[in-house]
Amino acid sequence: QWQLVESGGGLVQPGGSLRLSCLISGFTLDYYAIGWFRQAPGKEREGVSCISSSASFTNHADSVKGRFTISRDDAKKTVYLQMNNLNPEDTAVYFCAAVYDATDDPICVPSHYDYWGRGTQVTVSS
Repeated sequence: QWQLVESGGGLVQPGGSLRLSCLISGFTLDYYAIGWFRQAPGKEREGVSCISSSASFTNHADSVKGRFTISRDDAKKTVYLQMNNLNPEDTAVYFCAAVYDATDDPICVPSHYDYWGRGTQVTVSS
């Protein structure tokens, strides 16, 4: 049975860093694109960073470019989101998600993804 479990969230001060992890079980990651998404209270879920199945291509939301980095370790069945220079607007529940997609064009739209974790809270506040 497939499962995606996020970890690494928490409370951090503005300008700080966090690294989120997404441990995936129940299927091999070959040919699966993986994405990180977030949802703040009262807002729609949005794409943050996505990575292709080959790890050759990534897409990032404009709001996080230069601050967030997505990576994957298929041997560990884990995908990471390194978040630097965090600001209060980054506060949200962060979700990882997977979709069978062997193309090198990681679409970073929630409706494209089939398998979801339950999320981890990230709060940026002084």
